[in-house]
Amino acid sequence: MGPQPGQKTVLITGCTPGGIGHALALEFHSKGLHVIATARNTAVLTEMAALGMSTLALDVTKSDSIKTCHDEVAKLTSGKLDILVNNAGRTHTHPATDIDLDDVRETFETNVFGVMAMCAAFSDLLVAARGLIINIASLAAITPYVFGSVYCASKGAVVSYSRTLRLELKPFGVRVMVAMAGTVRSQIASKTHRTLPEGSLYQRVKDIFERRLTFSQNNATVKTEDFARKLVSQALRGESPLFLRSWFGRPDWFWGGGWSTGVWASTWIGEWILDTALYRLIKLNRLEGILKEEERQKKLK
Repeated sequence: MGPQPGQKTVLITGCTPGGIGHALALEFHSKGLHVIATARNTAVLTEMAALGMSTLALDVTKSDSIKTCHDEVAKLTSGKLDILVNNAGRTHTHPATDIDLDDVRETFETNVFGVMAMCAAFSDLLVAARGLIINIASLAAITPYVFGSVYCASKGAVVSYSRTLRLELKPFGVRVMVAMAGTVRSQIASKTHRTLPEGSLYQRVKDIFERRLTFSQNNATVKTEDFARKLVSQALRGESPLFLRSWFGRPDWFWGGGWSTGVWASTWIGEWILDTALYRLIKLNRLEGILKEEERQKKLK
């Protein structure tokens, strides 16, 4: 079943149940939009199809998959797309000194290049609708999220890319919103359970690293549906002059999820406050103490 005449459409990547994409699909659907939910395996989208959503296969790391999805969406929507939500993402928790570059490339393929490819491929449909792009970034883009250097870098790239994309698409009436997501209940932390390699500098505090793997699911974590409700509410606001957007219109930036208010506030104070807070929160000060004690013991020998 396709959209009804005059019904707005939204395409969301990464809609596997339990994640942010799934919650956004349900929320947009409840607001009367026709949702096009996508995932690499459409079998996980059967319940969404039963609700009347369109479901399509999509792997954002494969150009042929993106093209096929684009062509199907163009037929479904008569050549227009009101909202594109780039949500598909991959976690990456490893110390910067322990990374495997092939693994890093896989993360960037999904988190960065997939976003870029989707925006480029669907730009014609978005321009035709004078639509909206929502790129799901993260507080990690601007915080020293310990053991998340690769993930931070990928989300930082999305933020920088989105800011420039916003200006490039402005003449065509296409808006770009960046969602700075804090800790939100999702499946992302459970998909790739990483381990420290033998000889890692951080074997001394292996327990700290292991706790960090699921940090986003255990620290001020916001319910997925609550995050989705707030994001959709702001995405569907009307247009306002630039200087009024943050208060009355559809904003360029959405801050939501656990820690989002504090991180936003810290951007006005200075990066030192985030550096200090996260260093102690992740407990790297304990490693510092261990290293000092090791050095002291060496001197005693």
